[in-house]
Amino acid sequence: MNFDFSEQEEEFRKEVRHWLETNLPDDLRGRAFASSRADRDEVRRLRAWQKTMHAAGYVGMDWPREFGGRGASIVEMVILYQEMARAESPQFVNRGGISMLGPTLMKHGTPAQQRRFLPKILTAEELWCQGFSEPNAGSDLANLQTRAEHDDGHFVVNGQKVWTSMAHVADWCFLLVRTSPEAPKHKSISFLLVDMKTPGITVRPLRQITGEAEFNEVFFDNVRVPSEHLVGRLDEGWSVAITTLAYERDLLTFIRHISLRNALHRLVRLVQQQKKSADPIVRQKVASLWTSEQALQLNGYRSLTNILRGGAPGPEGSTSKLFWSQVDQDLAQTATEVIGPYSQIAPGSPWAPDDGQWEFYELLARASGIRAGTSEILRNIHRGDDRRLGEVARRGPGRRQRERRRRHRRRPRVLLGRRRGTHAAG
Repeated sequence: MNFDFSEQEEEFRKEVRHWLETNLPDDLRGRAFASSRADRDEVRRLRAWQKTMHAAGYVGMDWPREFGGRGASIVEMVILYQEMARAESPQFVNRGGISMLGPTLMKHGTPAQQRRFLPKILTAEELWCQGFSEPNAGSDLANLQTRAEHDDGHFVVNGQKVWTSMAHVADWCFLLVRTSPEAPKHKSISFLLVDMKTPGITVRPLRQITGEAEFNEVFFDNVRVPSEHLVGRLDEGWSVAITTLAYERDLLTFIRHISLRNALHRLVRLVQQQKKSADPIVRQKVASLWTSEQALQLNGYRSLTNILRGGAPGPEGSTSKLFWSQVDQDLAQTATEVIGPYSQIAPGSPWAPDDGQWEFYELLARASGIRAGTSEILRNIHRGDDRRLGEVARRGPGRRQRERRRRHRRRPRVLLGRRRGTHAAG
């Protein structure tokens, strides 16, 4: 990928930078790396901010034009996220809808579903939560037990979901249910869109270590969902969910990079303010974090390039999520060591650095290895990939590969020079 921006792209950067400097509210500036989505007033401000950004054309830029986007290039998306990080802008509050459900509906939804739901995802008029995990179906998601029975043009849903982010403020939920209990577990799941105001839905908050309750339990008691809110085919919701989860690990990890970069820049300023930049151990830790952040950014560019060229999210999304989790926790730990005891002071105290955001960030980072795919499961996935690669290596090259090698050996050998475009015959 060429990282030299064209004149047109630099003009776009200037446009975005000027717009953010002019329009980003002061009460949101600088709170991006430790912002809460549990407080209803905070969510209201974030919803209004996303609507403002959408009116300016900056939400869902990479969506195709027929779905309300701008068909933006990967370079434009990179520039947008870089400038949001530079301005210390918060992330989009409806990021699950933008980066997970939106692409899923574009691929699997009906035209009616696309017309009904996609525009309000972009404007944040309708916030979405994800109804996947259950008490006995977390890492083994296909073990879910929430059931939906077909009855007179509706699905009747009964069951429980857990760890549902923003369910207490969400307008809609994209939900996995079991529709054919007798069939194999991967072939009996369906994907539904559920209005959270439907009678029979109960939301109970789960208090976190941060003291807030962004997560929730959600109970469904004879909840009636219209049949036209089925996404994809009946009992084929697993393939739909795989699309959703793949975009979660690819795009949401990239979006989370905004918060990570903001926190890193804030940490550098703290190190300078506390005159610890001469400490060789502190310098080494900050340099390591800076290098890791850059590596995460470049891997995110690679994933998004593949997606925007028409490819599907690949295993590199899991790699990015695993790496992001570790970097996020390392950054929080380093900040705690640099700030010292003051890092434990909560918001509201005049002694709290950055209005107590570091106390919130350090506690929140402890969950980074759990949410959106636990680090243990992701490592198991990678080990499985390694074993498959090892098996291929033990079997040796296949027939086509052996033929390619034979053809290659018959060609004149060429030694590539160090400079691009030069070579020497050997």
